[in-house]
Amino acid sequence: MGHGTAFCNSYLISRGGLPAWLLEKKSIVLRSSDSDYLAAVEKWMGVLLPKMRPHLYQNGGPIIMVQVENEYGSYFACDYDYLRSLLKLFRQYLGDEVVLFTTDGASRFHLKCGALQGLYATVDFAPGGNVTAAFLAQRGSEPTGPLVNSEFYTGWLDHWGHRHSVVPAQTIAKTLNEILARGANVNLYMFIGGTNFAYWNGANMPYMPQPTSYDYDAPLSEAGDLTEKYFALREVIGMYKQLPEGLIPPTTPKFAYGKVRLQKVGTVVEALDRLSPAGPVKSTYPLTFVQLKQYFGFVLYRTTLPKNCTEPTQLSSPLNGVHDRAYVSVDGVPQGVLERDKSLMINVTGKAGTNLDILVENMGRVNFGRYNNDFKGLVSNLTLDQDILVEWEIYPLDVDGAVNHDINSHLYRPKRSVGNPLSYEAPTFYTGRLSIPGGIPDLPQDTYVKFPGWTKGQIWINGFNLGRYWPARGPQLTLYVPRNILVSSVPNNITVLELERSPCSTQACEIEFVDKPNINATTQYENYAPQLFVRDIWLNHL
Repeated sequence: MGHGTAFCNSYLISRGGLPAWLLEKKSIVLRSSDSDYLAAVEKWMGVLLPKMRPHLYQNGGPIIMVQVENEYGSYFACDYDYLRSLLKLFRQYLGDEVVLFTTDGASRFHLKCGALQGLYATVDFAPGGNVTAAFLAQRGSEPTGPLVNSEFYTGWLDHWGHRHSVVPAQTIAKTLNEILARGANVNLYMFIGGTNFAYWNGANMPYMPQPTSYDYDAPLSEAGDLTEKYFALREVIGMYKQLPEGLIPPTTPKFAYGKVRLQKVGTVVEALDRLSPAGPVKSTYPLTFVQLKQYFGFVLYRTTLPKNCTEPTQLSSPLNGVHDRAYVSVDGVPQGVLERDKSLMINVTGKAGTNLDILVENMGRVNFGRYNNDFKGLVSNLTLDQDILVEWEIYPLDVDGAVNHDINSHLYRPKRSVGNPLSYEAPTFYTGRLSIPGGIPDLPQDTYVKFPGWTKGQIWINGFNLGRYWPARGPQLTLYVPRNILVSSVPNNITVLELERSPCSTQACEIEFVDKPNINATTQYENYAPQLFVRDIWLNHL
């Protein structure tokens, strides 16, 4: 069993690994013997571990091992005092009988800083590699005891703008067979895919945010569907263990509810009083999300143009300080997008004294390697023609709260207009309703929503934050909609926040619910082949 301080791509700051408020101490060294970090760990474990103790194997429960750290040998700190503190803490609350373990990459390099006497060292490795060499690495730390691959990758994660990761079932089945033939133990990661609902996705370095889907090309899909890979791995396992009798639970049905027309209800700026009821925080220079105690979502930064910009004038982030994506407008007129590592300068026009609004989106925190102190917002100054912009009004936005309090009832609904489309539009809310047809048994069912003609944004159904969509970049074009967030008794309320450009001025203003997912589109980087099973990309940045 894993826990909250052992984290990598499967755990991230603010997700169930480490809370973002830890970064309120700017100099904190996470996953180290930093006194403030250890104090937070001790407080959390003092609550969690006593709840686990009755469920340990020696107490008649199902927990046979407890993981103390995860891939710590891939982390820069290499702090043995930190590992010793964790060992002492876990023994204090769980006793001396429970097996405590660590997981690291299957190499002497990774085990050097990840293993500690008193913690059983296991390894993780991908399919297609040398199984004998991998377990020999484990034997270097554990001369006796069980061979364990505690994180055997059945697929791999995705990133926006890169191809969907696919690992052939035959490759995984072959390596699984080699593992089991040695009498080794194995944990499949992932066995079932998942979903990064709301703002819960992570990111890797160089900065690459992960999409809403965490399908992972797993044996059971994001929706829990059976796959070819599931049956291939089941066959291998059946060569070594008695398989359960009875029928395999079937794939659940999906339903295509069809198109839902949306109506524009207003821009973020028009809804500012509802989105930020406490009003702005005033500061000479920009503040980060953490300084505002805004850990997810969006913050609107507002200042005024200090001079006339009748000709296009450079608005820049010279220190790459937009974390992670900013939607810029002047007096309500969209100017363009600034993006971390990709777009550090745009041209703006406007009169002196008019509002310069910069809506910053936290696209997900880095969750592997040394760059997990990932501050969000405007983390350094912006310049206008090399002059630093000052005197900011900063609005933390509670978008989810506003959506749950029926944001559309407080906004003016303009009539639909048709005209020449702009390359960018102001971030805008749209709403609609999905009625589940009556008279059909077993509805509602799972479905998927796609966004024809939409660019990038966020969607809520009945107040539930389903996640981000970004079909303009891909590879994910549809979002998974579990049946339990839908109702058939009344129409389902849908809210969309489109951040860049909707189809509503040129084509049908609608989204569509379909019965098949599409997370494998190649829209922008068709010739890019991502490197699978590599998490140490950050080493290139040392």
